[in-house]
Amino acid sequence: MTSKANLVSSIEAAAAKAGLKLVSTTEASDFNGQPTQIFQLGLPGLDDRRLQLELTEAFDFDKADLLPEMTAHLTGEARRLRNPHPECYVTLGGLPLAFGKFQWPFHRSTSGADTYIVHGEIDLADGGTHNLHAKIAASVTVTFAEIVPAMEQPYAESFVYNAIRKTVDFGQLEFLKSGNRQPVPVTTRFYSRWQKKFLFTETDDQERLRYLLSKVYWLSGVLGNGKPVWISDPRDAQYLNTTEQDLLRMAGHEAGEGLMTLDSEYAAATPKLMARAAEYEAARDAALNFTKPQFNESMRSGHANM
Repeated sequence: MTSKANLVSSIEAAAAKAGLKLVSTTEASDFNGQPTQIFQLGLPGLDDRRLQLELTEAFDFDKADLLPEMTAHLTGEARRLRNPHPECYVTLGGLPLAFGKFQWPFHRSTSGADTYIVHGEIDLADGGTHNLHAKIAASVTVTFAEIVPAMEQPYAESFVYNAIRKTVDFGQLEFLKSGNRQPVPVTTRFYSRWQKKFLFTETDDQERLRYLLSKVYWLSGVLGNGKPVWISDPRDAQYLNTTEQDLLRMAGHEAGEGLMTLDSEYAAATPKLMARAAEYEAARDAALNFTKPQFNESMRSGHANM
């Protein structure tokens, strides 16, 4: 009871510093039946926006080595909650995705592998009703886990989400109307021990600009009815191997071109950008097709030289 009370009071204090309010707490359990606490956090004045945070009940983040990252996580979440759809992200290939049903915290693999696992789902979020999604089993090796401050949601969510986006970019996740969980290995290939940071995709200005326009088109224009989205998201900066300041700089340039309007760190789609719908829908279709298994048609017809 003491650890639970401490966790609740610590979350409430950290949330307040980030501009969030604690809406509710619920007792739950993790994959192995150990007690957890689910926190619903919200933005004052925006009662329809909720952030769910699930932590091990005995977890104590109020330490010198853990508190700064928890504070940074909640501060980022407070800004992201101002997006029309805070759960949505875009891939470099142009797929809009909604992340949900993640079962934090990590649990150890039940198959005998020396890994930590978290389950979740991603849905194709392009405004359609096709119900295309992928069930995810993201796995982190024990060796990789040593670089993570804690195997809890606030310390892992960003790199797990970005590893999933990168796996989609590789064409290694298929979107289906039903299906089994698909693996997403989160390995040291995504981390530079020399630079002490995560590395997912090397991009240049042209690729980053294309990404930003795709993000604003889908998340503001299509899904958000023209409402602004956070353009200097550190999660995107990590995914693209750049900085929040660089993303904001490029958004300012495109605002000057009339493709978006910029208000501080938030950008909204303009009619000029929405007029390019055919371009973004074609990119979506190509990226989605890239995730589908490709077959050698001559072998399918029995013409293989065996």
